[in-house]
Amino acid sequence: MQRIEFLNYPIGDQVPTLQWGYRVDGTDLRTYAADATRDLWRRERAEDDPVAEERFLLDQHDGLTLAEVGDPARHFLGDPAPDFANPSDGTTPVLGCSCGVWACWPLRATITATPETVTWSAFRQPFRKEWGELPMGPYVFARPAYEAALAQPVQLVADPLRMPPM
Repeated sequence: MQRIEFLNYPIGDQVPTLQWGYRVDGTDLRTYAADATRDLWRRERAEDDPVAEERFLLDQHDGLTLAEVGDPARHFLGDPAPDFANPSDGTTPVLGCSCGVWACWPLRATITATPETVTWSAFRQPFRKEWGELPMGPYVFARPAYEAALAQPVQLVADPLRMPPM
């Protein structure tokens, strides 16, 4: 099973507006999304600068604000508020667009909760249906540890992908 850390950190300089982020086995979920979409993006756009390409990939997503999510226990157990729900495929957004409008470029996943586990799987970018299911996960978490991490998110002073190394 994987280990999840739920994070709360400010959106840019918009303190105190906080957003949700995640680390799966110590790696930011946006890094997994960058890895999963790298070859797909290369088919669509030419980037000669590897540093610029990596920044683009890491910046394609951001978290969801605490206010947007509302009830995190409900949202992160796969029962999102109606504004987030997608009845056609049962997915929940786990990341939003870096522009600040979550629905502009969301990363959606199927979140399945049982009494023992919570699984994030079937990651998709709804605006690139031709990409299909992204090669991420599934990530399976022990439900007690998952719920404990959700109840006590790690509070960060800045976006963990933009923080200087310690």
